[in-house]
Amino acid sequence: MSEYDDEFYDDDDDDESEFARGALVEAVQNQIDAGDPPAAKATFNKLTLVGYERHDILNLMGQVLAVEIYNMMTESRAFNLEWYESALRALPELPAELRQGEDE
Repeated sequence: MSEYDDEFYDDDDDDESEFARGALVEAVQNQIDAGDPPAAKATFNKLTLVGYERHDILNLMGQVLAVEIYNMMTESRAFNLEWYESALRALPELPAELRQGEDE
């Protein structure tokens, strides 16, 4: 596991957590493969070039996707592609929703 796993996937039910993580990683991998949205492949390439491992990149991108899915559900709204692409392009800087409690 990477340093990012413990920060976001802190669930008591390991089976459900692993399933959710797998689904998010699969969704991100599908986006990269399809080149849709374009920011998915661009972000993957950028993070690869600066030395991140594939596993860590997919987990970071999955965390961004999870935040947007959570926000969609809690705010009863459609997927915000503009926010999602912006958050992907900002990686490895995590969205504010994932940085709560960090020292600034």
